[in-house]
Amino acid sequence: MNLRGAQPTVCFLRLTLEQNSARGSALNFLLAVVVSRPALRFVLPARAQFLYSQLVFPSWNPAQPEISDLVVQHDPKTLQRLPVNKPEILKIFERFQNKKALRAIERIPAKEGFLDPAAVDRLMLTVHWEMQRLAEEFYHGHRVLKLLRATIAAMRSSGHTGPIRIVDVGCGIGYTIRWLAARSMLHKEDVELTGVDLNSTLVNEANRLATQEALPCRFFHGNAFSADLRGHIYISTGVLHHFRGDSLIAFLRQHGNETTQAFVHYDFQPWALAPFGSWFFHVIRMRTALARHDGVLSTARAHNAHTLVSAARAAVPELTAGIYGAKIWNTPAPRVFHAVVGFRPALVPQLKQSLGRMLGELP
Repeated sequence: MNLRGAQPTVCFLRLTLEQNSARGSALNFLLAVVVSRPALRFVLPARAQFLYSQLVFPSWNPAQPEISDLVVQHDPKTLQRLPVNKPEILKIFERFQNKKALRAIERIPAKEGFLDPAAVDRLMLTVHWEMQRLAEEFYHGHRVLKLLRATIAAMRSSGHTGPIRIVDVGCGIGYTIRWLAARSMLHKEDVELTGVDLNSTLVNEANRLATQEALPCRFFHGNAFSADLRGHIYISTGVLHHFRGDSLIAFLRQHGNETTQAFVHYDFQPWALAPFGSWFFHVIRMRTALARHDGVLSTARAHNAHTLVSAARAAVPELTAGIYGAKIWNTPAPRVFHAVVGFRPALVPQLKQSLGRMLGELP
């Protein structure tokens, strides 16, 4: 797909809900809509979210992993790819009575009980090609560029004169970095655009696509926080919800090195109707069973703003953390994506001035 082409957009009508008591009928719990102050407002705690997913569809239960978390596995130290036992991952979804996941996994060829790596690679490439549509439909590149420009300007104003490396963590086939390389002049401003992923197949595809369009960016197989790949600004899209509990803090703690100036991690913003909107989008735009399943489950597993900010402040207290882009314009309506951000304190005053309300509340 040529990144220089025009990009369509799609709009969703959003409703917001006020939390009702878990007492009473399940139907009333799910459908309760009340007016609070001048606008409608939604609050849904983790316990209620679990009940919600159990009552609606087992495939929306946020307590379970996504299929993509299991079909490709690597040794955490060597990054060597590990064989994946098909019956074992089927048992995981059997416990959740998730028939959609079971059907999707059953379709993946196996040899002697282990998933065929070549078949998995073909599937994951197809899924990531389809995932690119999501970023295109919601003009994700524009949103990332706006925040990066403000961050880079703040760094320059604070005295950073050398090269600036941007690292896309878990870049997949590199859509965000390739979009930035194709649609901005950052590479002419002494900014290096890079992406890093643990999946070598996806990295190879990202480099192939970048080479095909002669884009000034590079992609690497490895650990984005290693000494040879680390950067000044870390970004990601749809990565954080894959980390739960202590592992989320452990992931964010890796930003705590002297090189890091900022991080911007985008993910789905959770609310009651997000899985329904995601389901509608994926049915229309996605073709593979894995993409349709994981895309909807991602919205159910996404972390709320409080969880993200609390984890960021606990993991890297030396950075000022907050939420960016949570609301649509000046309304209480939530955006599809929000971002947890962290900045060196010296950058914050200028960023507040340039980004305004989009930046939310920073200390």
